[in-house]
Amino acid sequence: MFVAQLAIILVAAKLGGEVAERFLRIPAVIGELSVGILIGPFALGGIDLPLVGPLFYYASSGDAGHQLAVPMSEVLQSTAEVGAIVLLFMAGLETDLRQFLRYSGPASLVALGGVVLPFSLGAGATVLFGYADGFGDISALFMGAVCTATSIGITVRVLGDLRRLDTPEGVTTLAAAVLDDVLGIIVLTIVVGIGASGELSPQSVSLVAVRTLGFWVVLTVAGVLLSRHISRLISRFNVSGAAVALALALAFGAAVLAEVAGLAMIIGAFSIGLALSGTDLARRLETPLNGVYAFLVPIFFVVTGMMVDVKELGGVWQFGIVLTILATVGKVFGSGLPALAVDFNRRGATRIGFGMLPRGEVALIMASIGITEGLISNSLFGVTIMMTLVTTIVAPIVLSQLFKNERPGTRSGERAAEAAARE
Repeated sequence: MFVAQLAIILVAAKLGGEVAERFLRIPAVIGELSVGILIGPFALGGIDLPLVGPLFYYASSGDAGHQLAVPMSEVLQSTAEVGAIVLLFMAGLETDLRQFLRYSGPASLVALGGVVLPFSLGAGATVLFGYADGFGDISALFMGAVCTATSIGITVRVLGDLRRLDTPEGVTTLAAAVLDDVLGIIVLTIVVGIGASGELSPQSVSLVAVRTLGFWVVLTVAGVLLSRHISRLISRFNVSGAAVALALALAFGAAVLAEVAGLAMIIGAFSIGLALSGTDLARRLETPLNGVYAFLVPIFFVVTGMMVDVKELGGVWQFGIVLTILATVGKVFGSGLPALAVDFNRRGATRIGFGMLPRGEVALIMASIGITEGLISNSLFGVTIMMTLVTTIVAPIVLSQLFKNERPGTRSGERAAEAAARE
């Protein structure tokens, strides 16, 4: 059954991507997400077929309050996670480390704004619509935390397809998305801790923040310091395929370390890819990793689409629309306005704001944790799905339009272009 599922997913992914790119003129990732919704367990994949039964539906275990957990097999979800790790590892390899460090300061401001404003708006809207008693209510805190999410995977894919990953806006967005994910996970960890203990301890909050941020910094710095030695060591192997196999093993190992430390696995994979980006190994890996990418990454996006249950949106559509608008405003302005203070013009700030918009798999994972831990109701779970779906679909479409204009997104770039035109 698993092999049959892979066959269906790969065919559906390529058909969806073809339709999106050729006929709709939008990034292929939108087609992959859309076919995921169509063939997922909440749609065609849940139909009971003769002899084989549902193709993608597995009976959910647990009590009635947890029935919204995505009813897919663990092996399929795990395969999708491996695809996400490969995607972020390759994104790290393709990122210019010097440029990443150069824009780390602006990215920090962008990430901070992309957490504070969406969190405030999300929590406030939850209270305003009566789904929480106050800002300290666990439901309000959780909905605020979900609004802070940014999907690194989707943003990387879109910028990569547009060939804008190495632009100032692309590098800043990527760095900010990583920092945003780290900050978002810290917020989620704190909220889950409050839900479990019923109280907010400044000591526990500080401990979680220092541990999570500290680990990410240590992992990245250690990777950069050891990158030349790692590259030389792997280059000594002569057996066929050794470079790509050992590099992926390194990415998986870093992903595991990140997960153990309380971070998302994709953060670890990106960090080690970024550390190796300036080595000879990165150039050697480009061609063999493309084949791995073409197989695993579409699975990740299709399975992400499969996690969406559109039927759950019916009873909460009003709050869902309001939260989606506020979540969009929170990211675009929360991340875009700080960019204006660090050399980016309005064009560049808008690109960064929309680059930070898609919630994707990060928000879906957060929502799954919320419903499993009993932190939010089924209605609020449906609202998070609606917000995630809309922002994930809108962001790539808007980004592709914003980058059609070839003019620089920084004020210094505009001045340089004007000077060159005068000469």
